[in-house]
Amino acid sequence: MTNARLPPLNALRAFEAVARHRSFRKAADELFVTPAAVTHQIKALEEQLGVELFRRLPRGVELTPAANAALPLFQRGFDLLTRGVSELRDYGRAPHLTVKTTPTFASRWIMPRLHRFLAAYDGIDVRVLASGNLIRPTERPGADDAPESEPDLEIRFSNGRPDSEHADLLFTVDIVPMCHPRLTRQGAHPLKTAADLRYHALLHGDTHIEDRSRSGWAQWLRHAGVTDVDPRRGLQFDHSTLALDAATDGLGVTLATPLFASDELGRGDLVVAIPLAIRLDRAYYAVTASASASRPEVVAFRKWLLEEAALDAKNAQGATEKKKRPRGKLRP
Repeated sequence: MTNARLPPLNALRAFEAVARHRSFRKAADELFVTPAAVTHQIKALEEQLGVELFRRLPRGVELTPAANAALPLFQRGFDLLTRGVSELRDYGRAPHLTVKTTPTFASRWIMPRLHRFLAAYDGIDVRVLASGNLIRPTERPGADDAPESEPDLEIRFSNGRPDSEHADLLFTVDIVPMCHPRLTRQGAHPLKTAADLRYHALLHGDTHIEDRSRSGWAQWLRHAGVTDVDPRRGLQFDHSTLALDAATDGLGVTLATPLFASDELGRGDLVVAIPLAIRLDRAYYAVTASASASRPEVVAFRKWLLEEAALDAKNAQGATEKKKRPRGKLRP
């Protein structure tokens, strides 16, 4: 390990802020100093390190190859510092953990079950963060995205097992068309077959897909053999939960997994319009941060997640077998 003297922390923080914002002014605003002060810190840092960090452009700045290579390390370093300060501040408090997932998974799966975890593990505080970014876990944050503290556990909707030694498959996702029951029996064109979708609005909850030929509706219509319904038309929402709400209000037909719509299906606010399901190429994975994997409260939550997912799979299998079981003849 080198014994070289580290540059001042303020200079390193200035470098990280300028590199993230690609702007001396924005970095100064964030650090509550003047742009001149940031410029001075960067110049002193470049002189101490003997390497150029930025190239000044007419608008903003450009990172040199050296700065671009070092930036992720600095961001992880400051994140660890933030976590260390948080651990010192929270020392002696009740065990706690932070879970980050998509808004749909948080509201439709975790929250209805969380009371069971809290009852089984009394005294553990749970913080649930919802973020649509977990739909695309391989995408790197943009230049204007501020680094945030790493959660103890993430639940990602991913098209492949995340690159982590602590990644667990929770479940795959099958989707079917759902709508308010009146759409299947009222109006000039009741929804009876896949071809009837041409008369109804399609509700989209996967706006993260830029290429609509890859959307859930595009996949489902191809599977159903329907070629005269445009999968791009209809109403689009930020999250699939909003599409489910719109379907409950009778605004159209959405694609959803019955697991996330169990309450509405049970109340009769939604029905499966056409009993044809397809399996998405994405699945839900629980990814535990390496730094948190051994903490007892995190171990307990990970165990609980896997048990709940296994219970759902068992219940789904039982429901399928019940549907397939032939009815016996009534005795006279």
